[in-house]
Amino acid sequence: MTTFNKEIQDLQPAIISYIKDLPNVCSLAGLACTLLAIYFSIIGVYYAAMIGMIWAVAFDWADGLVARRMKGRSGSDRVFGGQLDLVIDIVSYGVTPAILLLSYGKLDPVFLPVAFIVLTASAIRLSYFSTFGLSDESKYTGLALDNNSIALVFIFLFESLLPSDVFSVVFYVSALGLATLNVSQIKTPKLSGNPRNVFLLACYTLGITAIYAWKLL
Repeated sequence: MTTFNKEIQDLQPAIISYIKDLPNVCSLAGLACTLLAIYFSIIGVYYAAMIGMIWAVAFDWADGLVARRMKGRSGSDRVFGGQLDLVIDIVSYGVTPAILLLSYGKLDPVFLPVAFIVLTASAIRLSYFSTFGLSDESKYTGLALDNNSIALVFIFLFESLLPSDVFSVVFYVSALGLATLNVSQIKTPKLSGNPRNVFLLACYTLGITAIYAWKLL
């Protein structure tokens, strides 16, 4: 090993050191909510899964807001946080809805293509975004993935109001429509960076949580 390579390794912080960064704490809290959403989807407690999904979005938005307001974060902190967000997003907005769709369909293989399309759209979108970033400072190309969870937890409110077969069609068509928008060329506003939108999401999250908690009783 050359002296230069050894110096580079000596400068590298410990992997676990990034856990003390507050935006990363928010990201990991969102990952915990995502895990709960996956767990409750698998066991069929869908109302609890909805609560986990919307809180995952809330923490996702919070970590960006906290990161922008923090002073003294190093370049490696920002790069690491961005990579952590990317990895968590594929789980929150790709794997989780795919598992939800399969579970709600009683693991019938006929729903595998729908779940695959949703997962594929999220993977393609995240890869595209990590390559090209925003269209400009205020807009995305295609619909941001967090909007999928915001929409799906709202749509699921009608699950108890519609016949099961009718709602299944509505739910799966909605998921496919959102996946199509994710990889489309339409320009959509960047909502998560605006403090007013974060406040509105907080209100929405608390409202959704209250509704689904009541349904669980």
